[in-house]
Amino acid sequence: MSQTFQGSFVAMVTPFRDGKVDEAKLRELVEFHVTHGTDGLVPCGTTGESPTLSHDEHKRVVETVIEAARGRIKVVAGTGSNSTSEAIDLTKHAERAGANGALVVNPYYNKPTQEGLYRHYRAVAESVTIPIVAYNIQSRTAVNVEPDTLARLARDVRNIVGVKEASGSLDQMSQVILACGPDFSVLSGDDNITLPLLAIGGSGVISVIANILPRETSDMVHAALDGDWKRARDLHYRLFPLARAAFLETNPIPIKEAMAMAGMIEPEFRLPMCRMSDANRAQLRAILKAYALVT
Repeated sequence: MSQTFQGSFVAMVTPFRDGKVDEAKLRELVEFHVTHGTDGLVPCGTTGESPTLSHDEHKRVVETVIEAARGRIKVVAGTGSNSTSEAIDLTKHAERAGANGALVVNPYYNKPTQEGLYRHYRAVAESVTIPIVAYNIQSRTAVNVEPDTLARLARDVRNIVGVKEASGSLDQMSQVILACGPDFSVLSGDDNITLPLLAIGGSGVISVIANILPRETSDMVHAALDGDWKRARDLHYRLFPLARAAFLETNPIPIKEAMAMAGMIEPEFRLPMCRMSDANRAQLRAILKAYALVT
C-alpha cells in the first residue's frame, strides 16, 4: 500500500494556562505521543480549539509541535479556514515550518457548492508542495464534500492525498474508497467507527481518544492493518466506552476534562468552550476508572 498517511494520528488538544497556550505542556504531549506509538500529530484542528486561536498562536502551536517532534513522528498541521486566502496563508506557513502535510477543513458558514469546494481545495493544494488531507465534517461546516468531488480532486491535484472522513457514513466512505483508488488515504474522524472503516479499506484514524490512550488506539489500528482482526476487535470494544464518552458534550470538552482528571493538562478552555456539567463530569470519571486513568 502506497498511501501517504496510514495509522493512528492524534487530533491534539491545545493546552492553555492562565489564558495562554501552554507551550511547555504542548511539548510534553508531543513527547508522550512519540513514546506511546502514535504515528502522527495533528495540531490546530477541531480538538485543538483552532477557531479560538489567533493566527499568531495557531502558527506558533504548529511550529512548537514540529520543533518538539524533531522528525521522529509525522506532523499534519490543521490549516483550514472558511476563507481560501487564509487557508493558503496557514498552509504555506505549515510547509515553511516543516510539516509533513496539512489537514484542511471544509469551508464553514459560507456553504459553498461542490464546484466552490473543488476550487477551494485546489487553490490551497496548489499553493504548496506538501500533501493535503481534506477534512470532511458536515456537522461542523454545513457542507459535505461529495465522493465525486473528492475523486475529481484526487485525479486533478497531485498533492491531495487523502480525507479525514467525519461524515459518520460507511456508505459514503465506501464510495470514496472506490472512487479515489487504493493510494488515497481515508482516515476516520470518529473513534467509534475506526474499526469498521478499516474493515472496508480505510487507512487509519485522526483520533480524539488517542490524546489519552495513544498506545491502545495505535495497537487497534495496526492490528487491523496487519489483518489481526480478533485483536483489533478486542481493542475496539475496550476503547468503545471512552469513544462514546468523548462526545458526552461538544468535542473537545470531554477529552480535555479527561486529560485534566488524569493530571495531563489544566482543565482550561476558551469561550465559547467551557467546563463540563457536573453530571457529565461524574459520568466521565466513572468511565475513566475502568481504564485506571483516575482513582
